Amino acid sequence: MNDASCPFCHLPSGRIVLSGAEAFVVRDGYPVSAGHSLVIPRRHIGSFFDLTAAERDCMFELLAQAKAELYETCRPDGFNIGINDGAVAGQTVPHLHLHLIPRYAGDADDPRGGVRWVLPAKAKYWAG
Repeated sequence: MNDASCPFCHLPSGRIVLSGAEAFVVRDGYPVSAGHSLVIPRRHIGSFFDLTAAERDCMFELLAQAKAELYETCRPDGFNIGINDGAVAGQTVPHLHLHLIPRYAGDADDPRGGVRWVLPAKAKYWAG
């Protein structure tokens, strides 16, 4: 099931970095760091919670492969992994995709809190 207007349903094959039966990996078109990648199911669905077990397993296997590939090519010091599920969570492309964002020492003044910064007022829980 593909959506004619979905950019992820019609990506050129040359953009695909890794591929599996149920999903594939591409580099993000608007990366926040070197190597920022997306793991995308082949079936057009919006939510992580609508994945079949086979799709979820394939996505997680590709996530592990992408991490290994990025570790060798980009040598990051860590990773953020994230999914924006729904418009109120920041999802702008309504085709599920998992972000694998390599992190590098010094790329943020204080990286503590990581993904908690999606709600900045609640990110610094350690500050009282």
